[in-house]
Amino acid sequence: MSNTTSPSPDPPGAAGRHRRHRSEIEPLLQLVHPRLEHGDGAGSPGSGVFSPASSTRGWDSGFGGRGGGSSEDVADATAALLGGRGPAQRAVDERQIRGGWFVWVLTVSACVSGLLFGYDTGVISATLVSISTSLSHRALTSIDKSLITSSTALLGLVASPLSSILADRHGRKPVILLADVLFVLGALCQAVSATVGQMVLGRAVVGAAVGMSSFVTPLYISELAPARIRGRLVTLNVLCITLGQVVAYLVGWRFAEYWDQPGGDGGAGGDNGHGGWRWMVGLGAVPALVQGLVLLSWMPETPRWLVKAEKVGEAEEVIRKTLGVAKPDRDESGYDTGVENEDDEARASLLAIQAEVRAEEEERAKVARRRQDNGSGDMQVDDAGFLAGWNELLDIPRNRRALTIACLLQGLQQLCGFNSLMYFSATIFELLGFKVPTLTSLTVAATNFVFTILALLFIDRIGRRRILLYSVPFMVAGLLLAAIGFRYVHLSPPPSSTPADSTATASQRSPAAPLVILTSMMLFTASYALGLGNVPWMQSELFPLSVRSLGSGLATSTNWLANFVVGLTFLPLMELLSPSWTFVVYAVVCAAGWLAIWHVYPETAGLTLEEAAGLLDQGWGVR
Repeated sequence: MSNTTSPSPDPPGAAGRHRRHRSEIEPLLQLVHPRLEHGDGAGSPGSGVFSPASSTRGWDSGFGGRGGGSSEDVADATAALLGGRGPAQRAVDERQIRGGWFVWVLTVSACVSGLLFGYDTGVISATLVSISTSLSHRALTSIDKSLITSSTALLGLVASPLSSILADRHGRKPVILLADVLFVLGALCQAVSATVGQMVLGRAVVGAAVGMSSFVTPLYISELAPARIRGRLVTLNVLCITLGQVVAYLVGWRFAEYWDQPGGDGGAGGDNGHGGWRWMVGLGAVPALVQGLVLLSWMPETPRWLVKAEKVGEAEEVIRKTLGVAKPDRDESGYDTGVENEDDEARASLLAIQAEVRAEEEERAKVARRRQDNGSGDMQVDDAGFLAGWNELLDIPRNRRALTIACLLQGLQQLCGFNSLMYFSATIFELLGFKVPTLTSLTVAATNFVFTILALLFIDRIGRRRILLYSVPFMVAGLLLAAIGFRYVHLSPPPSSTPADSTATASQRSPAAPLVILTSMMLFTASYALGLGNVPWMQSELFPLSVRSLGSGLATSTNWLANFVVGLTFLPLMELLSPSWTFVVYAVVCAAGWLAIWHVYPETAGLTLEEAAGLLDQGWGVR
C-alpha cells in the first residue's frame, strides 16, 4: 500500500473497522518494520502478535521484525497502539498488574521443588543422630558427618551452572522435571545405603537435584509473576523451603522417638533398632513423584523464555492465563472488535518482553563487533551460544554489577552460618543436653517458617534493600548472644567416646546457658527468615533476559560453594576454635555483609524485570 493513495470512504461494518484500524497503525508499523512500505507483507498487521494466526517466529513477524528500528521504537509504537500512552505511563500500568488466580496455582505447583529443597536439607539433622551404627557397622565420626552433609552442597555447586545452560537451551520446565527425577533417585539411594560411602553418594545425587531446583524454581516464578506481586510469589517458594524443613523435623522426631527404639520395627535389616532414618530420607521421593507425574503435565513454559525461543503465540497465551485475561474477540478480518484495559495489560507485558529481547540482541551484536575490532575473538555477530552468553555477562558493565550483587547475597546467605543450624541443630542440642534434641530442633524450623510468612506479607511493601538492612543487625546480635551462651558451657568428650568419634557433650554448665543458646538461635533464625533467607533468591530481577539463566546459575553456584564450605568446616571449627569463637566468626561475616549491602544493593521492589535490570546501567543504582 502506498502512503500517497487517498483513502476511500470507510464501508460500514467490520470491513470499515478493518480499513480504519489499518490506516491508523500503518505508520507506526513502518517505524519498526520498514519493509511494509515495499508491500512485501512481512510486517502487515495481520502477521504480528495481534493476528489470530500469530506467528511464532519472534522478530521475523509483526513488531519484532529484524528489518530495522530500535527497542525504543518498539516501545513508542506499542504505547501508541495502547491508546496514545507514553512509555512511562505504560510501564506504570504494567507495574499495577496483580495477576489472576492461575499464576498463584502455578507458583504453588512450582514450589513443590522448594518443599523438596527444605525437606532434604532439614531431614539430615535428625538422620545424623539416628543412624547410630547402621552404616559401615560403626558409629559416625565428625568427618563422616561433615562428608554426608557437604556432599549435597558440592553437587549443588556443580549442578547450578549446568542447569542454567539447560534452562536456556531447553526451557525452565524440563529442568524442573530433571530435578524431580534426581530427587527420587537420591532418596532411594539413601534409603538402601549400607555404608557411609553409599550414603554420601545418595546425598550427592540429592544435592544435584537441590542445586537445579534452587536455581530454576525462583527463575520460573519470577518470569511468570507480575511485577507488583513478584517478591511475594518468590518468597512463597522460600516459605515452602521452610515448610519442608518443618516437615523434615517432624518426621525426624516421630521416627527417632517412636520407631528407633530397641526391639522396634526399626530393627529390621540389621539396623539394631535404628532403621527409622531410612524412612526419613526415603519419603523425600513422594513430593518429587507428585510434581513430576502430575503437576508438570499442565504447567506451561515461561513467556520470557518462549519469546526468546521465538514462540510468541505461545507466550501470549501464557501471559493471558497468568493475568486472567481472555483472548479478545476478533472480526472476520482478524482485528479486535474492542480493546479493553485488561487486554492492554496483556499486550503491554508481551511487547515489553519483545522489546527487551530486541534490545539485548542489539547489545550482544555490539559486544561481538567490539571483540572483533579489538582482535579478542572471532565470535560472529549473531552468535547466541554459550560463549556469547559468557562474553555478554562479563563484558557489559551492568551485567558484571548484577553478577557481583547476586553472588554477594548468595554467598552471604550461607557464610552467615544458617545452614550449619539446619544440618547440625539436633547434634548441637544433643551436645547441650536436651533430652529430645530432634524435637528441640523443631523450634528453630518453626521459627524460620513463621517469620518467612511475615516476609511473604511485607517484602513488597518494605522493599528488598530495607528489609535486609533492618534484619541483618539482629542476626549479628543473635550470633553474639549464642557465643556468650557457649562461654558458660564446657564441652568434653563423653566417657564412652573413642578416638574415632570425637563428638563432645556438655558438662559443668550453667543451667540457663542452653536456654540462652536456644533463644539466641531463634533470634538469629527469625532475622534470617525476614531478609537474607529470601531476598537472594530474587536474583533474577537483576539480570537482563539474555544472561538471566547464566547469571542466576553462577550466583546459585556461589550459594552452594559457600554451603559446601560451611557444611565441611562447622564441626571442625567447633572443635578447633570452640563454639563461642565459631559463632563470633559468623557474626563478623554478617556485619561485613551488611556494609556491602548498604553500598551496592539497589531497591528493586515494584519494578518490572526490565526496569530492575536497567537500574545498574550507570552504576550500582543505590539511591
